[in-house]
Amino acid sequence: MRIAALDDDALQLDLIKQATEAMGHVCHTHLNGADLLRGMRRETFDLLIVDWHLPDTTGPEVVRWVRKNVGTQLPILFVTHRQEERDIVEGLGSGADDFMVKPVRIGELNARVSALLRRAYPANVGGVVEFGRYRFLSETRSIEIDGVPVELKNREYDLALFLFQNIGRLLSRDHLKDIVWGQVADVMSRSLDTHISRLRTLLDLRPANGFIVSAVYGVGYRFEAVEAQRRA
Repeated sequence: MRIAALDDDALQLDLIKQATEAMGHVCHTHLNGADLLRGMRRETFDLLIVDWHLPDTTGPEVVRWVRKNVGTQLPILFVTHRQEERDIVEGLGSGADDFMVKPVRIGELNARVSALLRRAYPANVGGVVEFGRYRFLSETRSIEIDGVPVELKNREYDLALFLFQNIGRLLSRDHLKDIVWGQVADVMSRSLDTHISRLRTLLDLRPANGFIVSAVYGVGYRFEAVEAQRRA
């Protein structure tokens, strides 16, 4: 998953980054609210970790902005020195989903992050996931359409599964590249566009089949479920 962490303490940010990336996530760090909000106008994330005291704003103000401009689905975790009951009430009331008191304990942070991601993005169990006509088989990393196998490369399978698991979400280019290729890979935008184009063709993504993928200028892509058109 792709995580954004906001804290004015560089050492705390480094600790959070190391802990979450050890869990297999990608973590982007921000030292002030303006930097995070500027990034969120062009980027997308799966989870936010937010401090309360910031040099240019407050954690609750950041959370309220996110809820107004991004939506309610994105899970948000407060990590702060504030621990009074009124602080917890204000933090959760501003729109956060969970509240953790510093000093950061790695085991607790990992548990809270995992719980928030599990609730927001339920994992499909059993090795087989179905979306309408499309059937994903995790053991063989393959897809069937109406029972007919479709031959995909590894990254094409990863990209397709991630899109289907995030129906309706706007996903930035860097978000998709981080998830499919990893943060260390230097992937050109053209490569992502080529993979999206191939998936459109290989999976026959069009309204008649119930799903479309659309480019959003300057940001990335949105994968959507649409009402299948009836054939005359």
